[in-house]
Formats: sequence, C-alpha cells, structure tokens
Amino acid sequence: MYIHEHSSWPWLTWDRQALAGLLAETHREQGRLLGRSEGTAQRGNTDVTPWMHWYFRCLGRAIAESGHMLDGVLGKAAFWKARETETFNARQRQMLNRLMDGFEGKLTTSKWAKLARCSQDTALRDIQDLIERRVLAQKRGRGRSTGYRFVGTGG
Repeated sequence: MYIHEHSSWPWLTWDRQALAGLLAETHREQGRLLGRSEGTAQRGNTDVTPWMHWYFRCLGRAIAESGHMLDGVLGKAAFWKARETETFNARQRQMLNRLMDGFEGKLTTSKWAKLARCSQDTALRDIQDLIERRVLAQKRGRGRSTGYRFVGTGG
C-alpha cells in the first residue's frame, strides 16, 4: 500500500510504538542476513538503525510539509470556487494567486504595478476593485506607504 492510499491520508499520524517494533525487527533481520552473507565476518558498522531513524524523521517532515502544501492548494481552490461567477482580469488573477501562494513583504500599488507589468494607475484600479469586493483590505498608512493584504473569500 502506498502512503497516499491510506484511509487517513493526508492526516496520517505515525504510531511510534509500532514503528519502533518494526525498526527493531528490521535491525535483527538485517544483522542475521549480514552475519551469514558469504560466510565471512563483516567489517565496520553494519547497523542500519540510525539510518532508518533518520529516514523516518525525514519522511515525517516530508509528510507534514505536504499537508501544509495541500492546505494551500485546497484553500486556493476554495477561493476560486467561491468566486467562480465573478470576473477578474488577468492581472488580478495573477496577483491573487501570488498572494495565496505566500507573497512575502508588503503589497503596495508600486509592487503590484511592477509585478503585473502595468501602470500604477491601473494597479490602483485593480486593487480598489478587489477592496470593494472584499478580497483585499487596506492596511494602515497613506500615500506611498499604503499596503494591502489578502482577506480571503470575503463574500
């Protein structure tokens, strides 16, 4: 069975006691097999237990991170589904997707204009339209220091 076929995927949690037993069993079997291979004594440390512990810790982190990524993808899909009857221009779609993907820093009209390759006046119109639709909200500040944040599905 692949991990994504598990009934609790992607909210799978590891049973540490069950894994410890499997690791111990794997270690014993590995030692038995290596001790008999070619009938010679093995050189060096043939214990794979530390490697297995490292591997399962990496796997656990990867699964946790995939859960975060999946949350982001599902959140973005929910936003666009909730807004499917609305019309957004290409610049707004591009910038909203950037915001939902984890835009870092302060979103200003100047940054919008640069990233969307449009004039600052056009960027301001795009932003004001999204504020009216409750998709964006203005942060504190005025003039060039005015920033905007993604609100979500609004309504």
